[in-house]
Amino acid sequence: MLSMHTSPLDQPGVGDSGGLNVYVRELAASMAGRGVDCDIYVRRTNRDVPEVVALEPGVNVIQIEAGPYGLEKEDLPAVVDAWTHGVANYLEKRPVEAFHAHYWLSGMVGHQLKHAFDLPLAVTFHTLGRIKSIAGEAESKDRIQAEEAVIGCADAVFASGSVEADQLTSLYGIPRDRIEILTPGVDRGLFKPGSPTSARRALGLSDGPVLLFVGRIQAFKGLDVAIDAVGLSKNSDAQLVVVGGLSGDQGPETYRDIKRRIKRHELQERVIFVEPQPHQLLPTYYQAADVCLVPSRSESFGLVALEAAACGVPVVASSVGGLRDNVVDGVTGLLVDERDPAKFAVALDELLERPDLRRSMGHRGVERAALHSWELGASNAIEVFGRLTLRELVSCA
Repeated sequence: MLSMHTSPLDQPGVGDSGGLNVYVRELAASMAGRGVDCDIYVRRTNRDVPEVVALEPGVNVIQIEAGPYGLEKEDLPAVVDAWTHGVANYLEKRPVEAFHAHYWLSGMVGHQLKHAFDLPLAVTFHTLGRIKSIAGEAESKDRIQAEEAVIGCADAVFASGSVEADQLTSLYGIPRDRIEILTPGVDRGLFKPGSPTSARRALGLSDGPVLLFVGRIQAFKGLDVAIDAVGLSKNSDAQLVVVGGLSGDQGPETYRDIKRRIKRHELQERVIFVEPQPHQLLPTYYQAADVCLVPSRSESFGLVALEAAACGVPVVASSVGGLRDNVVDGVTGLLVDERDPAKFAVALDELLERPDLRRSMGHRGVERAALHSWELGASNAIEVFGRLTLRELVSCA
């Protein structure tokens, strides 16, 4: 597994760490549990962490030096070749049977390694440059061209669901026979319903309605929409708990904008910021919530929405990307068009005013989350890689 820009050793919710970190760690662990050992290659960002870290039996994180430790993600293309060279040197003594690249930067590396070692390459993009551009994010032509090159040579591209598969086909022209569905899972031993009263007491929250936002504080995740929606809501007692940290070079400006919105709506006493939490502590925050907000501009899947559902919490989410696969509108939550704060406020009020509907959606969410497991994802991945190792490799387009 290639994850150049972020490591499963990092705390999700900090910097560039998020759902991708959880995805890589959980998928690798589940594959190892089925007898397929996984080496996860990352870029070294801390000299105090050992070069090789045994994450758990059968899963090793291998840190490769490439450039200064403090590089921002935007600066990483300059060290792609150096990191590729470092990984290649390691592979000479730790041979593998296939590559699974995560994100476009690792896809570039995987593309080179595929040809150097004549091994199959699968890639999970997690986000796509063209989708982010459509959603209003400034993405470079270099990224989009790199994605096109990787897609043209990848032996398989993993999509989280039918929506992402359609996007890959319509925007990048990838043949459907090279798209494989690998839906993220959720650890239902960890993420499960619990007592809201006990959870709120443990977190020191008041007894009023609790809304939850889990994610990095960056424009793409839409915390501004959540703040404005709370400000427009008819419910003046609801408190919004924000679990996550600043991300990217625009993070401080995004945070300043969020603080301005909080002041404008006079929500200073009703918005609570919590630093990023270890994954095993997040269930308590979900269990304390009445509603989870996911107002992202785009998501390939939206792991937060699945974790909330597994905890029996209805979701109000943007009707974009993989969230349309993940959230069943009117069944496990509500999907909102256009990321309009006023429409989000209406959806929030509907759920806050109807506890019976919240309970029904919570029950259905738990049932649906039970269909998604990392064990199933690992089985699907192993089956795909088994096929790839037996057939002729795709040639560059």
